Amino acid sequence: MKRIIITFTLIFAAATLSFGQDDSAYKNTLKEMMDVSGATESYKVAIVQTFKMLKEQKSKVPDEVWTHFEKSFLDASQEELLGMLVPIYQKHISLPDLKAIIAFYQSPAGKRFSEKTPLIMQESMQAGQQWGMRLTEQFDKKLKEKGY
Repeated sequence: MKRIIITFTLIFAAATLSFGQDDSAYKNTLKEMMDVSGATESYKVAIVQTFKMLKEQKSKVPDEVWTHFEKSFLDASQEELLGMLVPIYQKHISLPDLKAIIAFYQSPAGKRFSEKTPLIMQESMQAGQQWGMRLTEQFDKKLKEKGY
């Protein structure tokens, strides 16, 4: 009986260790994908912009405090976000697919796409806002036609 328990314990420990290695490999690969895709840089920009807003709201706080906070938040929040994203990505994208995505982003077309994505997103958001406003106007017009 003792041997059976020891055997199961060793098997469980080995399985846990191998899953941990898989998670680590996946996390490292996801980080690489986020780096080459430009996502990491986008997150950094968002954090810097947030701190800029906070500085304006809390102008009495000295700049050196903001500099220290910003650096520590950049480092810690990136790691925290990555940890939160790993299970989400694992649920939907396999490790081989992540590696294929990295290969795309390392290609000339992928590098251009990564470089242009922030501009595309910005212009797309503006287009989406205009589209939404037009839809709202059309909807309001139809409601008025129906007497509402």
